[in-house]
Amino acid sequence: MNDTLPAWIRARKLRLGDLHDIRSVMARGRLHTVCDEARCPNRSECFSRGTATFLIMGDVCTRSCRYCSIAHGRPRPLDPEEPAELARAVVAMGLKHVVVTSVDRDDLPDGGATHFAAVIRALHELEPRPTVEVLTPDFRGNAAAVEAVVDAGPDVYNHNVETVRRLYPEVRRQGRYDWAMEVLRLVRRRSPAMVCKSGIMVGLGEERAEVEETLSDLAATGCRVVTVGQYLRPTGREVEVSRYWSPEEFAAVEAHGRALGLEVVAGPFVRSSYHAEEALLRVGSAAR
Repeated sequence: MNDTLPAWIRARKLRLGDLHDIRSVMARGRLHTVCDEARCPNRSECFSRGTATFLIMGDVCTRSCRYCSIAHGRPRPLDPEEPAELARAVVAMGLKHVVVTSVDRDDLPDGGATHFAAVIRALHELEPRPTVEVLTPDFRGNAAAVEAVVDAGPDVYNHNVETVRRLYPEVRRQGRYDWAMEVLRLVRRRSPAMVCKSGIMVGLGEERAEVEETLSDLAATGCRVVTVGQYLRPTGREVEVSRYWSPEEFAAVEAHGRALGLEVVAGPFVRSSYHAEEALLRVGSAAR
């Protein structure tokens, strides 16, 4: 793989000075952001706008996906104060739309679903009440775990399929493509009005036809919003980028998804939580 970055990737520069204030709030509450842990290329832009995606249940994952830089191993016990600390951080940051994700916690009987629900309830108690988006693990296909999160009432339920079926054994070995699709089906079945969302990375070795097939599978689950972004290798330890998709290819896959009835946001730097509030507003406008 040629490591030379195309011009549309080189144009994005990380402004480290923009990260300080949000990191300070996180440190006071012993909180984490997936933005920093996963080395998201958008984190300076989002942090400078006062937004961040909270990473709950610690910063150590029980899985070791080959594209992810989050530490993996044996996580610490859950912090029962985390829901309240997160709510206080949301107030301090003045957030109107809150995105909450987590590491995988396969060590817990419910994968951490009860903790997710507690965080959602803590956010619902705030005044004014922010909209809440969750980005959950697959819970190993555990229907009761998915339903516990749905019943807590997030405004958006997101679960990323991440890649095409063929590449799961190579880059997402501890997950299952069918688990991901089942999570989305369960959300739609449990709460038909809830905004259901997913995301795909490209540049891991997939073919365009496989991405289009994945979009068709997502549409069949009742998923409404899909983000498609370029995989960027976080460090030298993760799997290499297979190729960089061009802006024109992203535009084409976005058009294909929309023809399937999906609200697709695609581009080199698109991530599942990037401008998440805007995606929610677009879905709301389309429904009216």
